[in-house]
Amino acid sequence: MSGSLWLKPPGPEGSWVHVGRPAPAGRTDTLPDLPRPRPGGPGLPAADPMDELARRIDAFVAAAVHPDEIAAILESDGMTDEYIRLTYGRQDSFALAEELYARVPRSFPEPDRLRDPWKVPLTACLLRGLIFALPGLAYVLGAPLLEGPPDRLGLPAGTLTLLAGALIGWVWDQSLSHRAYSWLGLGDRAAAGRTLLVGAPAGALLGTAAAFAVPGGPPFSYAFAAGQAAYVGAATVLLVLGRERVLLAALAPMAAGAVLALSTGLPVPVRVTLLAVSLLAACTLALRELPLARGVRAGVRRIHRWAERRPGERGPVRWRMLRGAEEDHARRGPRIGDSVPYGVFGLGTGLLVLYAALGEVLSGGPAEAVAAPSAVALTLSMGPAEWLLHRFRSGSLAGLRAARSPRAFRRRMLLTLARCLALYLAVLLALGVTGTLLWPHAPGLTGLRVATLLLLGAVMWTGLLLQSFGAVRPAAVVCAGAAFAQSLALLAGTGQPRLVQVVVAGTAAAVLAVLVCLLLGRATAHR
Repeated sequence: MSGSLWLKPPGPEGSWVHVGRPAPAGRTDTLPDLPRPRPGGPGLPAADPMDELARRIDAFVAAAVHPDEIAAILESDGMTDEYIRLTYGRQDSFALAEELYARVPRSFPEPDRLRDPWKVPLTACLLRGLIFALPGLAYVLGAPLLEGPPDRLGLPAGTLTLLAGALIGWVWDQSLSHRAYSWLGLGDRAAAGRTLLVGAPAGALLGTAAAFAVPGGPPFSYAFAAGQAAYVGAATVLLVLGRERVLLAALAPMAAGAVLALSTGLPVPVRVTLLAVSLLAACTLALRELPLARGVRAGVRRIHRWAERRPGERGPVRWRMLRGAEEDHARRGPRIGDSVPYGVFGLGTGLLVLYAALGEVLSGGPAEAVAAPSAVALTLSMGPAEWLLHRFRSGSLAGLRAARSPRAFRRRMLLTLARCLALYLAVLLALGVTGTLLWPHAPGLTGLRVATLLLLGAVMWTGLLLQSFGAVRPAAVVCAGAAFAQSLALLAGTGQPRLVQVVVAGTAAAVLAVLVCLLLGRATAHR
């Protein structure tokens, strides 16, 4: 040791204070001093030097987890082995430290209260859930323009056209959102903006192409699907960049018109105007957030570099490796392949929600069997689901700090998981019951429908939980496998549709629950 571990004297005005009792007046000495006799006369016995030393440094000794910590404190204050043998009768500092460690009971101080990094306001999550559900009101405004004979599956006119565009756009924008969030996580907001600038229009084109690939829809359904695809792209931009309130303001005209249309008959031109105003507002606000001019200039520069490249520049790989001075050492961003599982997860969950709403109709049932309130409840519940995901992370972090063994941590984690999942399912059930009561001509919530809704909610919440911990691949495989199994059962006409949904959702929920317990039961997963 080259110096004292006490870098700053803890006493008033820099004077040294002995730990465990106040320093007598006039004393400014450091730790190693000769024990003095107790005041009170020559007839009283002298104090034990070990007792006096233990009282003076009791706070340090009580907080030590090993005698070597005490030995380091003693040596840093200049206690030599000779001094220790003369004063305390011990061989060296290590022997003295061991006796002090055994004499003073352990008393570990509580750590400073740390800020919870996973604490988020509930209102922000509820706002996102509301934004996810509000676009559904656009179908209320566009319903008179989508009238026509039912399609070949018995669904209302234009349903397949709109579903195809929405599903493809949803899958694309899930992957796009992950890639943009990855750039934001690296601190490169400009790269995230460029990703959205290229990806959002591409997703809108894909969604529109998927809708136009479905024949037989009413003419307005294709225009509606194109607007729907453009809105999904604009909403993705605004949500990724944290502009939820701006998007809510863009949706306000359409939402107000839809609520008014439920009570009074709005003329068709007014309906089209309200839809167009909200769509143009969302697209304009999204473009305002993107680096449009900078992105165009970067694209032009890249085209010029590609056009001016020398013919021999694209040489063999070995030559390019040796040519270090000419290499472009630009920072590598997130890999595109890392975003694909998020799109697969979106495809699986989207199909499961679609089958929950239209499963009976797609299998030949009556059109009245459309369970739209279930789909609406699942969409609205994404706000509380996001908040409960943060609460689980917060609870698991608290359990990680408080647990004294891996088993104790696993028990705390499972308790937090059960509490958050139960609360989410309770919210989902309340939304499903409320939607069924308010939705005109909605089918009743039988026991089988309730079981399907809750199991599907468990699948989505546990899948999102695994996704939040980076285990998106197993969650995507399970959800996509469940959607594939239900699609096969639907195409083959196997079993009763509702019973098939319960079996598929229950199996997927059980598999995801096992994965959660296996992957998140380890403390290292929560670092």
